[in-house]
Amino acid sequence: MAYPIRNQEGLYFITCTVVEWADVFTRPIYKDIIVESLRYCQQSKGLELFAYCLMSNHLHLIARAADDHKLSNIMRDFKKYTAKRIFENLHANPQESRRFWLEWLFKNAANFNQRNTNIRRFA
Repeated sequence: MAYPIRNQEGLYFITCTVVEWADVFTRPIYKDIIVESLRYCQQSKGLELFAYCLMSNHLHLIARAADDHKLSNIMRDFKKYTAKRIFENLHANPQESRRFWLEWLFKNAANFNQRNTNIRRFA
């Protein structure tokens, strides 16, 4: 994380970006994954969301964690879940015209991410 969350109860302006700023959120299916996951985090994980703006290749949030929750944990889970779901939907959709390019882009980026465990690394 480029800027760690030091005050877990603080209010933050957060930006989450897609690998290489790829325009993933131009398709409704991928936008829906983000919105549904934000709702879940609000209802079940203690996310207090004041505003969000979903752009074609990134997401802005103004958020904090409710009492007894950690914003860094919420964001970790949100990003992990949405990345996995988007990749699964991308891979399963033969109608996606950018499928092979986006899969290549994500897999290539995974080679350089030590925390990656979901996308198989390749040489």
